[in-house]
Amino acid sequence: MTERGVGRHYLDHASTSPLRPEAAAAMIDWLGTAHGDPSRIHAEGLTSRVAIEQAREHVATMLGARSREVVFTSGATESIVTAIWGAAERGGHMVVPAVEHSAVREAAAVHGGQVTVVGVDRTGRVDPDAVVAAIRADTSLVNLQWANHEVGTVQPVREVVQACRERGVLVHVDAAQAAGRLPLAFGELGADLVSVSAHKFGGPPGIGALLIRRGLRLRRLLVGGDQERARRAGFENLPAIVGFGATCARLTPARLEEEASTARRHTDRVLDAVADLDGVHVYGDPDQRAPHLVCLGIEGIEPQAVLLGLDRAGIAAHSGSACSSEALEPSPVLEAMGVDAHRSLRISVGWDTTDGDIDALLGALPEVITSLRALRA
Repeated sequence: MTERGVGRHYLDHASTSPLRPEAAAAMIDWLGTAHGDPSRIHAEGLTSRVAIEQAREHVATMLGARSREVVFTSGATESIVTAIWGAAERGGHMVVPAVEHSAVREAAAVHGGQVTVVGVDRTGRVDPDAVVAAIRADTSLVNLQWANHEVGTVQPVREVVQACRERGVLVHVDAAQAAGRLPLAFGELGADLVSVSAHKFGGPPGIGALLIRRGLRLRRLLVGGDQERARRAGFENLPAIVGFGATCARLTPARLEEEASTARRHTDRVLDAVADLDGVHVYGDPDQRAPHLVCLGIEGIEPQAVLLGLDRAGIAAHSGSACSSEALEPSPVLEAMGVDAHRSLRISVGWDTTDGDIDALLGALPEVITSLRALRA
């Protein structure tokens, strides 16, 4: 259990999850040992190289990949941009569903040339046939997230990947909300590129991975050195890599299943409770959803007021809308779904969430909504 302020309940794991004890211990231990540049052949350098490769093996095992398919990056954003940048030279067209993360949408707009945006239904789920229909002769990359970052809807990834492989088109899967939450077998999936970020499921911030299918060569985004087998230049973030590896080693298949089951129990409690609240709607696919995340639409109340009310009650949550310092911008994801894009509340649980955290939310949320509606009246 992580230490928090007295009376605080953290329910924003989809943004970032607290560092797991195993990761913290591995990083502290590493920082206290003698080590050097992993590109050197002296003892200190070889110590670093061994640590990196051991961590790479742990990450590969958890994600169902070969260790040589794992390229360490600074996180999912870099992985996404690297995938899109690398694929862009193969053609002038990309396919991007409307509910993709902004990192995917903006990188494709900048680097992808022409972009076909594929719509979704009211649950945020894309039609595989619509994705396939958007593929052209000059399509260099099809993007598809595994699980949506705002509403939790799980996409038909396997169907789309299979169709792309049959057509010889590269496919990139953003798995930032799926890795560490759902079983991810890269080898069996057949995708060409998969992006993940460690801090989303209890690993260190500032570290992630891009999985690159064996035999696929892409131009490098970062040049200047031969690190990561000449696929990503720059001195390796050794402490974070070690922590990432320790996190993945902790998430054995049994542990992953246990955490996912607990997360679903927590979010099911939330869904059951809000069913009785007037003016509160559930967004996202009710069945095909990530276990750790629920998104609620709250009629007539600005999301910032709900978030501040919950924060005063000791609860950290998030709105599906993108927050700026002065305003809450409408959510592109919710707009694409055809629902209210201005008023939403995202609750997301993680590895250290307790029943007490959910109890606190379920006790506070009706009071916050009632008091804000009274003020509005």
